[in-house]
Amino acid sequence: MKHEHIIKSVLPGSIAAELELEQGDCLLSVNGKDIEDVFDYHFYVNDEYLTLLIRKPDGEEWELEIEKDYEEDLGIEFEQGLMDEYRSCRNKCMFCFIDQMPEGMRETLYFKDDDSRLSFLQGNYVTLTNMSDHDIDRIIQYHLEPINISFHTTNPELRCRMLHNRFAGEALGKAEKLYEGGIRMNGQIVLCKGVNDGEELVRSIRDMSRYIPYLESVSVVPVGLTKYREGLYPLEPFTKEDAREVLSVIHEWQDRLYRERGTHFIHGGDEWYILAEEEIPQRDTYDGYLQLENGVGMLRLLVDEFEEAYQEVSGDDMPREVSIATGKLAHPYIERFAERLMEKYTGTTIHVYCIRNDFFGELITVSGLITGRDLISQLKGKPLGGRLLLPCNMFRSGETVFLDDITLAELNEALQVDTDIVKSSGRDFIDAVAGQDYQNRR
Repeated sequence: MKHEHIIKSVLPGSIAAELELEQGDCLLSVNGKDIEDVFDYHFYVNDEYLTLLIRKPDGEEWELEIEKDYEEDLGIEFEQGLMDEYRSCRNKCMFCFIDQMPEGMRETLYFKDDDSRLSFLQGNYVTLTNMSDHDIDRIIQYHLEPINISFHTTNPELRCRMLHNRFAGEALGKAEKLYEGGIRMNGQIVLCKGVNDGEELVRSIRDMSRYIPYLESVSVVPVGLTKYREGLYPLEPFTKEDAREVLSVIHEWQDRLYRERGTHFIHGGDEWYILAEEEIPQRDTYDGYLQLENGVGMLRLLVDEFEEAYQEVSGDDMPREVSIATGKLAHPYIERFAERLMEKYTGTTIHVYCIRNDFFGELITVSGLITGRDLISQLKGKPLGGRLLLPCNMFRSGETVFLDDITLAELNEALQVDTDIVKSSGRDFIDAVAGQDYQNRR
């Protein structure tokens, strides 16, 4: 089957614009090759010499010869970002967060993706169950990397049960093929109490360590449990003692693998350290922060960035009053930062509020899953000062809308306060509190 791809837009001043390509034109081939999806497109358009076959809306076909720099972009955006349909997840995982969401939220929040192309483009994790041998072969041929893989367990029978997919165990063989093809990977394990922890976790770490160095890191994160689990597999939350046992396993393997292979490899999510009431590791343990987006090392990086920036500011005695809202996970650290800042900014008052997640349930402690309605209900009537500071991960990417569709404007109106969205670094945190661009740096 020949694939056709409709052009959505052309970047002004780009090669495509110079060739008079327009919205509505259709790409038929590159260098005579059928373009299946975004994998093929990016591979073939990297060449310095291209021949594009374009069909105009009136049916006329143009053959365009292009000479350009290697990897220079053509400036074309297609109607479908993947140049193909998104692949939805075929599994019914016992720990799936989407199955634990209430009804009535926007439709896009219920879409379960398991598309390897999003792993490369957006960093999503894939289970490998939705990938064909053809997909694996193309990844190796085009040397697309890194790919992020949800292993969860290397026990084939247990993986079938956890993903509720009879092919989930044999899908692990695709990771072996990627390893043999020299493709860099990152892995994750969503740990479920009494299921894939204990000896099963030890087995998984041992098995996955065979893929070093191409499997560069594996994160272990606790299952997220909301209050909407009726009719789902009966999972229990981890306790402080459980968290300490998990970290004991992780630390033992980190020490062993660092001695033997020069990498710590296996990493615990920040939530384990908060739950276990243990200090978060030093930066060297994280091997370059390969899994920040998975909540691994975020707190350590935030602390180090704050300390570095704190030493660079001299502070002032200007009067200011601000408030900060965060989740239970980061709250102790944000409160500590606020106390330190008030020592240097002597005229500043900072109110730090720990927001309880009533929407999803109190077991959800990350700020990225806090909703607008929880902020409004818990902050209304509290002293907020002139500005309310909120972390950027509370919002839908690129927008000012919370998960429950409350907008930032609606929040400001309800609380009668101006809100600043703060980027994730410790330096940005100080900037936001001071309300200036480091004018007081030494």
